[in-house]
Amino acid sequence: MSFDRLSLNTATTKKWTLAEAVEGCVRAGIPAISPWRDRVHEAGLDKAARMIREAGLRVSSLCRGGFLTAPDADGQAAALADNFEAVREAVALETRELFLVVGGLAPGEKDVVAARQRVADRLEELVPFAVENGVRLVLEPLHPMYAADRALISTLGQALDLAAPYPADAVGVAVDTFHVWWDPELKAQIQRAGRESRLASYQVCDFNLPIASDALLSRGMMGDGVIDFATIGGWVRDAGYTGDIEVEIFNQEIWDADGNAVLETMKKRYAELILPYA
Repeated sequence: MSFDRLSLNTATTKKWTLAEAVEGCVRAGIPAISPWRDRVHEAGLDKAARMIREAGLRVSSLCRGGFLTAPDADGQAAALADNFEAVREAVALETRELFLVVGGLAPGEKDVVAARQRVADRLEELVPFAVENGVRLVLEPLHPMYAADRALISTLGQALDLAAPYPADAVGVAVDTFHVWWDPELKAQIQRAGRESRLASYQVCDFNLPIASDALLSRGMMGDGVIDFATIGGWVRDAGYTGDIEVEIFNQEIWDADGNAVLETMKKRYAELILPYA
């Protein structure tokens, strides 16, 4: 049984510090980690990079930049500054994959078309800096229920269209099973992403029912919800993806559980439901 492609996204063990997540990965034999920036900032960037490196882990990606939809000049400048800093952090952590969650509508706004155009405009400003630093921006489509407040990009096709003006090593896309499992165009768009060499990340977790009162927390451990991992995993594999597979779960019960037990369950479900089709 090989876990050499498995990566822990630190959102899964939310109550752990970065140091605890690194130690947990080492104990569990998980070779890669995807830290969220808040955990990196708590530890301090230099210390975070050093502890991950000394533990022998690789950083599969950094979560996250984005939120590019501000309609005013000050908000746009602040967003760009934060994303420039995220690129620098990715360099320090020795990963070239920086996730972008593009952002939703501004308060009181209803013009979705204008807000999406602002994403494209900010991306045009951000890409040259990322390329200069050897970092790929990874566009992550989110489930449509998050369109208003988190991500106006809801489908893999939209993400690929947004990436199209740029080289594949500058802007890629992520397949997160929670967010895209429902899309009737998913197979075709994964195939397109493979042809365009833009598959930058594969994230797995389940879509649980009933939806939690806080919809953000409806992600579940693989096998606990409705997602067909065999089919989606096969599409991702056949599209040529051979990179790390991150487990990213937002779920209060999982956050409240013992982190080491969570990692053992994660490994078991990965071995049963993900690895055979990867």
